[in-house]
Amino acid sequence: MAQPLSLLLVVAEEQSRGSVVQLLKSQGGWAVTAVTNSAEAIVQLKSKAFELVISEIEIGSIDGWRLARLLRSNVLQSAASTPFILLSSTYCERITETTARAYGIDLVLPLDQYQKLPEYIQQYAEQPINHQKKPELLLVEDDPDIAELARRILQPFYKITLASTGFEAVELYKPDTYTLVLLDVMLPGMTGQQVLRHIMAIQQSQSVVVMTAHAGVELAEEMLLQGAADFISKPFRADQLRKVMEVAAQREDFMVSNQQFGHKVQALASSESRYKALSMTHQRVLDHVSTVVMELDNRGQIQFANKAWSRFAGAAGLNFPMSHYLAEQDKLLWQQQLNFLFSGLKSHWRHELQLFDDQGELHWVIADLTLLSGEGKAGLTVTLENIDERKKAEQELKHLALHDTLTGLYNRYFFDQELNRLAASARNNQEQHALLYLDLDHFKVINDSQGHSQGDAILREVASLLSAGLGKDDVLCRVGGDEFALLLTHCELSSAEQRAQRLCASLQQGHYRIADRVYKISCSIGLAKIDGSASEAQQYLQQADIALYVAKRKGRNLVHCYTDDDQDSGELQLSLQWSHQLQEAIVNDQITLHFQPIVKVSNGEVAYFEALVRLQLEDRLVYPGEFIPALERAEDINLLDHQVISKAIAMMHQYPELHKVAINLSAQAFSDARLLPLIKQKLEQYQVDATRIIFELTESASLSNIQATRLMIESLTQLGCEFSIDDFGTGFSTFSYLKQLPAHSIKIDGSFVREMDVDQIDYALVKSIAEIARVLNRKSVAEFVENERILDLLKELGVDYAQGYHISKPMDIENLKKYILETTT
Repeated sequence: MAQPLSLLLVVAEEQSRGSVVQLLKSQGGWAVTAVTNSAEAIVQLKSKAFELVISEIEIGSIDGWRLARLLRSNVLQSAASTPFILLSSTYCERITETTARAYGIDLVLPLDQYQKLPEYIQQYAEQPINHQKKPELLLVEDDPDIAELARRILQPFYKITLASTGFEAVELYKPDTYTLVLLDVMLPGMTGQQVLRHIMAIQQSQSVVVMTAHAGVELAEEMLLQGAADFISKPFRADQLRKVMEVAAQREDFMVSNQQFGHKVQALASSESRYKALSMTHQRVLDHVSTVVMELDNRGQIQFANKAWSRFAGAAGLNFPMSHYLAEQDKLLWQQQLNFLFSGLKSHWRHELQLFDDQGELHWVIADLTLLSGEGKAGLTVTLENIDERKKAEQELKHLALHDTLTGLYNRYFFDQELNRLAASARNNQEQHALLYLDLDHFKVINDSQGHSQGDAILREVASLLSAGLGKDDVLCRVGGDEFALLLTHCELSSAEQRAQRLCASLQQGHYRIADRVYKISCSIGLAKIDGSASEAQQYLQQADIALYVAKRKGRNLVHCYTDDDQDSGELQLSLQWSHQLQEAIVNDQITLHFQPIVKVSNGEVAYFEALVRLQLEDRLVYPGEFIPALERAEDINLLDHQVISKAIAMMHQYPELHKVAINLSAQAFSDARLLPLIKQKLEQYQVDATRIIFELTESASLSNIQATRLMIESLTQLGCEFSIDDFGTGFSTFSYLKQLPAHSIKIDGSFVREMDVDQIDYALVKSIAEIARVLNRKSVAEFVENERILDLLKELGVDYAQGYHISKPMDIENLKKYILETTT
């Protein structure tokens, strides 16, 4: 026959102890050892291994909570895993259960329900009980890596359910199921904000922690107002996430327990003696928590507070009304809300406040006030939750949202806000301010040669140097990689120019050391006045940007001021306008190609056609001389290269008459890494044989980077394309370089050809170029052939191909088809 379970019962009050012993012996036949206090209980636990311990809370110098902790420490005869049931004379469910988890207690049972003990003990006899299950957590995160990281960090403490979308989270969420929800802001389909709104509509008391990136501070703040308990920014550390979740869980426990406490106090408010007893009992429970729990009378005087308040406010914490501890800016609001509560206009108020502690230091708290009333007496239950950490995180997020992480200066977002503000003040108040747009000269060389980490170190030094001379109203921002903007408030243009000149000189005089090398740095500055004349603030930035590029084009390390009548600024602005029009022309398919025949000089047959770009703007045909120089100045010519190549190859596919076409490349083409892949893709897309294409690059562009030009020629030749050097002879000293460039043909510059029939020098130059081309086994092409006499001379000199108005003007594709038909019949 099995031995009865050995139980230790610790109950102080004799009558209650006797009732429990009688119940356990009569119903279960268990072997019960009953004692009256913790000292006797410890003696028993040291001498004997009990199979179950049942204890009341108030049992002497060591209460029931700490007796359980002592048992779990494995220093007694009884095993550390021995089940422990705690009997509570007053039972505030949530706070009691939470504290029980912390102390390793298996079951908390109200003392007046001791009749249920046999049922629980019998369950243990059949199968060990474990009433302290892990709290449940709903994790909502679409990024699998972040979800897995959060799961590994939190799994030891929570039973985790994962949702990867907002829709899945809404489907999984049920009220009173999850202790906590960890919710990502950015979710596919349904946003985190929508999920939070759904949860709050179902259960407003649900504790939700929001995960957000740095850029989401405004949204995080909005979600806190919407009902979220807290937030954490990504990426997060393990200790950060655990701390935030622990605080949120405690908040949930404290919120629920405060509500339960309020209900119980409300129910017992009619009996002052029972109310006092309940308060004292709860004080012992609440002394174990870090959140302040208190009661105020209708004058705001503290009637009851747990030890957390004494730790915060000191020994004199009960001697003053709550308003004594409030920050000055919160006192009026506090009194207004007390009046609303005690007048019955509202029953609850929750707000963030600042309180002074006993050392005179301010702390942020969330104050939660609930009205109590009964038998003509009114009061408030109050919880104060310390949110210093959260406020610190909010400040850090706000700082990150407005500051550059590398230099600590304000960032582009803040700059745009300030520029808008100054533009509005200039417009509304007839004030004048100034904008300096600063760019470091040749900084890319340092980044490329020494690495970005060393470049970052120099940027920090530059930021420090620029900050040194700032006035109290000046705003310095880092707006790009090596670009800075300085806003000068109430500053005339002449004064701003002097400031800019000093900045240039200061940077140039600085020495920037990397390892064993010292670098000199200079800057170019564009200056624009903010005078209220612009319809939009960004126009001032555009003006300063134009002035900056003028400064760079003039030689760098200088300041240029933008003015409406400045010719340099006007030219660059025209370039930018053409660039914008070109982009629009591409979108609207307003680029058109005309084709000029190039014939064999020996027999007059058409050898190929040169594609020449035009812009069709409204009813006007715009020729390259009007827009290409402007695009080159704006360094936006690559866009045109791509469009002309794409359109030419597409037309070669559509019109078989274009059996071979020469396409011009810009001076920037050799440095365009995207050009070769584009050519390959278009040839494959339109099934055009590469041998049908000749690419032309001007002599001056070829010589600007011999190595890059050579590589491009070789790459295009490998595809099957031909390559021609255009305008050859303009740099006559470049004959020696011709050997280095594997071009198939040389186009003789038209300025020599046009008058070679009347100018002996031009004739001699054309002859020399033709002879050199022949020696190097290159074909020669003469442009600007204006009459028959020039064509005859070219034939005498052995020039291979010719083009010009004498042969044919450039024409659109329809006229070209007619031309081909006429010349071949």
